[in-house]
Amino acid sequence: MRTEEILAAIGTGLWSWDSAQETVSLDAEAARLLGLPAEPVTRSTEEVRRLFHPTDLGEIDGVVNFAIAESTVAEARLRVVDERGDVVRTVRSRSRPLTKDSHGGPHRYVLAGTLQEVAQPSTSGSAGTPVTGDWRRSREAFLLDAGRALAEAGSTAEVLRVAGSLSMPGFSLDGLAVFGVSGDHLTVVGHHGHEAGDEKPFTDMPLETAYPAAEVVRTGQAIYLSSPDEYRRRFPATWPLASNFGRRSWAFLPLIASGHTMGAWMAGFRHSVSFTPDERSVLSTVARMLAQALTRAGAAETERELSLGLQKTMMPTLGPGVPGLSVAARYVPTGGGLQIGGDWYDVIPLPNGRIALTIGDVQGHDVRAAGLMGQLRIALRAYASEGHRPDAVLSRASRFLSGLTDAYEPSAGEDGITAARFATCLYAEADPDSGTLDIARAGHPDPVVVSADGTAVIRQTAGGLPLGVEADRDYPTTQIVLSPGETIMLCTDGLIETGGHDMATGWDRLRPVLERPVDDLEELADALVQAVHGPGSHSTTGPLVDRREDDIALLVLRRDAGRTRERPGRRSPMTIAQAEPERVAAARQQVREMLHDWADAEQVDSAELMVSEMSTNVLVHTDGDALLVAEVSGERGGRRLRVEVADASDELPHTRRPGEMASSGRGLMLMEMLADTWGVDPQGAGKCIWFELYESPEPGKSGERAS
Repeated sequence: MRTEEILAAIGTGLWSWDSAQETVSLDAEAARLLGLPAEPVTRSTEEVRRLFHPTDLGEIDGVVNFAIAESTVAEARLRVVDERGDVVRTVRSRSRPLTKDSHGGPHRYVLAGTLQEVAQPSTSGSAGTPVTGDWRRSREAFLLDAGRALAEAGSTAEVLRVAGSLSMPGFSLDGLAVFGVSGDHLTVVGHHGHEAGDEKPFTDMPLETAYPAAEVVRTGQAIYLSSPDEYRRRFPATWPLASNFGRRSWAFLPLIASGHTMGAWMAGFRHSVSFTPDERSVLSTVARMLAQALTRAGAAETERELSLGLQKTMMPTLGPGVPGLSVAARYVPTGGGLQIGGDWYDVIPLPNGRIALTIGDVQGHDVRAAGLMGQLRIALRAYASEGHRPDAVLSRASRFLSGLTDAYEPSAGEDGITAARFATCLYAEADPDSGTLDIARAGHPDPVVVSADGTAVIRQTAGGLPLGVEADRDYPTTQIVLSPGETIMLCTDGLIETGGHDMATGWDRLRPVLERPVDDLEELADALVQAVHGPGSHSTTGPLVDRREDDIALLVLRRDAGRTRERPGRRSPMTIAQAEPERVAAARQQVREMLHDWADAEQVDSAELMVSEMSTNVLVHTDGDALLVAEVSGERGGRRLRVEVADASDELPHTRRPGEMASSGRGLMLMEMLADTWGVDPQGAGKCIWFELYESPEPGKSGERAS
């Protein structure tokens, strides 16, 4: 005899529920117990749920959820009803959840168990009396789910939605309302399960009104109304307002936070509820959790409003724009606290018709950093508007920051030494007509220039210490010329170093985004932020997200291409001063980055070596500075690199034959060996030495051509 036949002989059926498929499978005996034809069948979850008494469904949900969470047996008694809703029998269900994995997909739960008919419970209680075999377990399961859901709600609207969807053991809500207090009036904070406008009669109701919620707020005591007659008898004045909703029972409970009654919670039921001690215990526990959730949500919403207000106050608008230049900007706050910190940007119109771009980062991510940022930004704007050059603007800003008393606070050391807040900053004065940018930098990341053909290169610029470290500090200026169609990006380190990256790996992550063809600067700014934080990140006009490690400020400026028909190329001018021999290394790096997509690494090494040799010769053999211009033109696979180094000396270089022990004299020999072509051109009061390399489509071919 089969197991199913044995179980059927003792009136026991088998059933299983698949959470992924939302189906319930019944054997013949289980189907008979539920009022279906006595044959194996598979029905949807919703169809099977309609076979049980409505007041039992919420309770069985709580029992099942608790069993799944704790991996225990789910046991419950359920009333089976016919098509008219009359109870025909009571069955006992015992089941155990099983976790299965569908071919590497998401986990699903399969609940399998038995059904047996049991004697129907007494009907002397209310319709809301629980019928499960384990009320304590059902209540614990429900409160566990309710606490978790309310704790995860992030806004008042979400708290109300979660509260309205709770399935309480033995009785389910038909609707709810949350009342607050404003002065001596009752207000409606929110409601769920009602139509729009239903709250109007209860809005701005005086606390002296004979209404249950008003009395709860006045006394701090819960009110339970188990029938319409009880409601009408106790509150006849406001009964007409409540009678329109067709409910049978009501519970009004105080919402208490930190010992203060902040409002009241109304839970309405379409069926009669007797409000037994267990039911009142559940409702009062939910009321406490609801008060805490509303307090947290209200604080978070206030914080977000304050953050948005601070951002709008502290972050400037870009204005109508400047002819010949396009600008886009983004500010992304950190994910914690007030979501505002020390990063900022600004675009300042200058008296001489130019514009100034400034971007910076005050140390820290707290309110003090935000306050110092606001003061420093205003100071920079004032110094710039007075017409000072970039180096003078940063010098004055450094003195200003070091002199602020609020910039000092006790350090973490035990010796009581105070440490100053400092700020990094980059200030650039842009000329729309010529495309020149005079840049002064105070400990800030270098700018990135994107050529018209899409090549992104970090432009190393001279710089000084961060602002506020020394009161009197000079800041050298570097001039960059943007050709038509070229773009410059200024950013704070949060854009580069977020996500465990350092400056090198963070730059590798951003470079493909910058080199992607994008005509709209706004799209480029969004793409840069999304490369770090993903879609949906905050911009100056967008929503907030919570997954951030550091503030981000970003400025992108492009010189309009106009109507030029010239083919876009890569061009990088640089001045190497006598007093700055370290700039030779910067020139080598600049050329290497310009050739980052050349196939032949030997050509890149050759170009770097020749740039170093040409620049060093100017510094060693002349008294002036070297002006280096590197330019790449042509189509991929057949491009040309031309590098020119000009100086003010009239003395032309000549080829020498150095001995084996000589330490110099091999520069022109290297040019002869490595360059495809090279030369020296007199230029007015000076000269220009240059070389050209023609891109080899395959590695190793350049050496054959040079030989």
